[in-house]
Amino acid sequence: MRDYRKYKVWELGHQVTLDMYSLTQSFPKEEIYGITSQMRRAAYSIPSNIAEGCGRESDAEFKRFLTISQGSASELEYFTVLAKDLGYIEESVYSNIKDNVNRVRRSLNRLINKI
Repeated sequence: MRDYRKYKVWELGHQVTLDMYSLTQSFPKEEIYGITSQMRRAAYSIPSNIAEGCGRESDAEFKRFLTISQGSASELEYFTVLAKDLGYIEESVYSNIKDNVNRVRRSLNRLINKI
């Protein structure tokens, strides 16, 4: 069994999740069950799937959960585009989030290719 806390990509995903929770606190209250919830779920799905994959027995299963994390990162990237276009976040904030999410995606890709 692997220790998910050893993986830099898990740390990056966890930080993105913390950032999303902080960012979405300022979203309109009517979005609590909409984009706020979706962004938070997509964000925490990234490190939680890494953690779950670490608890699996085989490399193939670990790889499958890393792939799910990649999908969640892509989903989160879209939600940040939507939040920007709805005027919930500034362009500079969007750019920073996009960079961080892409860093996670690249790290996941490297780890998947390494396994």
